[in-house]
Formats: sequence, structure tokens, C-alpha cells
Amino acid sequence: MARITASVYTSHVPAIGAALDLGKSGEPYWKPVFQGYEYSKQWMQDQKPDVIFLVYNDHATAFSLEMIPTFAIGCAAEFTPADEGWGPRPVPQVIGHPELAAHIAQSVIQDDFDLTIVNRMDVDHGLTVPLSLMCGQPEAWPCPVIPFAVNVVQYPVPNGRRCFNLGKAIRKAVESFDQPLNVQIWGTGGMSHQLQGARAGLINRDWDNAWLDQLIADPEAAAATPHIDYVREAGSEGIELVMWLIARGAMADVNGGPAPTLRHRFYHVPASNTAVGHVILENNV
Repeated sequence: MARITASVYTSHVPAIGAALDLGKSGEPYWKPVFQGYEYSKQWMQDQKPDVIFLVYNDHATAFSLEMIPTFAIGCAAEFTPADEGWGPRPVPQVIGHPELAAHIAQSVIQDDFDLTIVNRMDVDHGLTVPLSLMCGQPEAWPCPVIPFAVNVVQYPVPNGRRCFNLGKAIRKAVESFDQPLNVQIWGTGGMSHQLQGARAGLINRDWDNAWLDQLIADPEAAAATPHIDYVREAGSEGIELVMWLIARGAMADVNGGPAPTLRHRFYHVPASNTAVGHVILENNV
């Protein structure tokens, strides 16, 4: 059977992708951000998966206010980096895994989670920036990627508990796939930031790190965080953190297994006007 071996959590700030693409990663402002991922790039080479299931949010690229799926799974054979207004990022084409994606969709929908099946979509910085942070600038991404887009842009958005339970259903789906695949699940977005209004530029270091503590050691408590806490404490875009709970819900310990091993934790302010958080957890089964 397939198995989930690790989960990766990271912010997906668009300016990080621009800094990398424009050769600015060594500049004093950006260097601390990229140094926080040096361990991760080596870990990725050492623990290269067969498939990455990557949870992110679309930023009005594949979806608009005309159509807003709460959860959408990419089942195509490949996905093109999106033009978000200044041309597509100079990164490789994203190769999908249609067989596993279709299997996950079948299993998860039968477990009462309504997914939108997408057979054609471009993928924006929400997906490509995490790949760049973890993999650098290769000619091809190291493995197939299944994009899983979550609506955290237009209310109503799914709550943390729903996302956490969805992660459990995804784990069940992966483990019932009849090929011996090593699968990693990534949760992206966040951490605290607000892009508009009177609190534009808000960053809450204390809240971010307390939430990371819970994500790692007490995910049930993190999943119980109400929407208003994200908005009040982490800003209007802090709600993106519910996507990390999908990845955390897919880990062994919340499904009756042993606690995961924390391989890496990183937090930095600022990167653009956003706090950057990053965690790697490995399953011990």
C-alpha cells in the first residue's frame, strides 16, 4: 500500500518566489529567510518522496468569484505555472499523479467530503513557492505533485476541525492505494498577516509560535481554534493556517499511531509583510 511518511508546513509568500527568481536570495533582507530552508532542501534530497500531496490556496488564478470550490483536487497529468499578472514564474511544469489523485477523490468523497475534481488548471505561487523553497531551482521537480486547493479567500471558508478531519480521510485514502508509494503531504499558507484595512501589516509572533507549539504537540487543540481567533490574532489572511491542519490530520499519531519526529522548525519575520513559518514532521511507522 501507499503510505504518508512525512508532513511539511510552510508559508507561501509570493515575494519569496520573486526574490528567488530575480537572484536576490543572498541579499541581506532575504538571506535569513532562505537560510531557514537550507536544512529542508537537504532533507528533501535525502527523503525524496514518490508523490507530494500539496495543500494550498488559489489566489484568483484558477478560480474566481464566479466559481469557488471549498476543496478542489487536481487530477490532471500536468499543471502549468500560472501568469499572475507579471508572467508565469520561471519554474518547471508540475507533473501530476492522476491515478492516486482519482483514488483519493473516490475515497474521500465516499467518506462524505465533497471535493471538486479539476482536470485542468494553472497553479500559482501558493503551490510553486513551497516547491522552490524545498527543492531549489531544478530543471524538473523531483516527483509528481497532486494539487489540493482550499478556499480560504472568500467566506464562508472551512473551519479547522473540518480540515483536520479531511486530513484523516486523505490518510485513509492513501493507505488504501494499491501501489507502494512514499507520499508526503504539505500544508501551506500563513502565518500571521493582513494585506488590507486598518491592520494591514499585522504580524503576531507570540500567537504564531504558540499555534506552532499546538500544531506539533496538541493538534486537536490547534484544530479547535475558532475562525475569530485567526482573524483577531493572526490577521485576515491568517485563516490560511487551517490548510496546515489538513496535513497534520494525515499524520499517524492522530490516527492511533506513535507521535511524529520533529525534524525542523523555523520562524522568521519579516518576508514582505508576512511572518514565515516552517515545520517538518516525520511519521514513525
